[in-house]
Amino acid sequence: MIRSCSSYSQIMRTAARTALIGLVLLAFGAVLIVMGVYPVSAVLMLTARVWPVLLFVVAVTVMAELATRSGLFDVLADAAARVARGRGMLLWLLVAVIAVAATVFLSLDTTAVLLTPIVVVLARRVSMDPLPFAFTTVWMANTASMLLPVSNLTNLLAQQRLGGVSPGDFAALTFGAEIAGVLVPLAVLLAVFRRRIVRRYQEASTRTEATRDRALLVIVALMVVAFIIGILSGLPVWQPACAAAALMIIAFAWRRREALRFNLLPIPVVVLCCGMFLSVGALGALGLSGLLEHLVPAGSGLGATLATAGLGAASANLVNNLPAYLALEPAEHGSGAIVALLIGVNIGPLVTPWASLATLLWYERLRRLDVVISWRRYALLGLVAAPLTGTLAVLATNTVR
Repeated sequence: MIRSCSSYSQIMRTAARTALIGLVLLAFGAVLIVMGVYPVSAVLMLTARVWPVLLFVVAVTVMAELATRSGLFDVLADAAARVARGRGMLLWLLVAVIAVAATVFLSLDTTAVLLTPIVVVLARRVSMDPLPFAFTTVWMANTASMLLPVSNLTNLLAQQRLGGVSPGDFAALTFGAEIAGVLVPLAVLLAVFRRRIVRRYQEASTRTEATRDRALLVIVALMVVAFIIGILSGLPVWQPACAAAALMIIAFAWRRREALRFNLLPIPVVVLCCGMFLSVGALGALGLSGLLEHLVPAGSGLGATLATAGLGAASANLVNNLPAYLALEPAEHGSGAIVALLIGVNIGPLVTPWASLATLLWYERLRRLDVVISWRRYALLGLVAAPLTGTLAVLATNTVR
């Protein structure tokens, strides 16, 4: 299922296809704007909501790439493997705990970008199969993103919709869904990959030679810590991300100028995301919003809540969770309906690769690490995990209330 890329040209073809799809979607939206179907005023409103998202994505991707090139992830991988002391199960659980904590406090996109290199390097270092570790990272990045507004960019939009509730009040609404979103996917992964997880590895194989630039490593580590503090301080997420990325670039210009290359920027992913936002907004102007309003179930009972979550999950897997949330949000009223929608668009995107930006970023990290994953099996496992986790998350949310 996971194999090494055969050549640099294959990587470039993948990036080119991603950018091409984004350009086609951008062209579709642009045509509707020129025709007057999609008003310019609506485009400007959409731009005001999504530009911080895209800026954050660019900055955090640059941070992750420079952190990888500094050797920071090698050091962290060594430390994690030593703590587990040769026990594969403990190592996997440690990765899961880190992924949940990173998602809750730093956002799912940060987890997908920053943690993916750690788990890939770690699995290779101890001669274990990277597959369960990679799946744990991307699934926790999505399903563990319910608890706080910063955990998911859709949560930030929902917080605005709920009248700017405090992080504590937001967590009270989503706590049950968060517990289900962590425990159920982990149980599925353990059932599927048990033989690859429950095994021993040689601790000695985790150590690497200390040949890296220590000064640069310390600077990069400090920037990552500062980034975390900045996000926890309540600043808009793009501000600490941009500041940390800029300072890392300065440090590399001083210590390792040759590592600063244009391919640090996730241009294909950004183009694709811009295309998705614009095309979904244009489809809304063509009548998609009205259609979705008729599809959204009325009422606040368990059946309506499950249907809302299911619609959110299906929409996220069809287009992407951010555009899906933006399209469905106007039809939802009340905190229960908004939380149900969040369950759908946060926990549900486990089937298609474009269902969440975190999955796209995760795949981008794997691609840069010369790893390719089969999307067919990814989708099949997601078809098992997403409905089960979403249903139990809705039930847990109703129980907590």
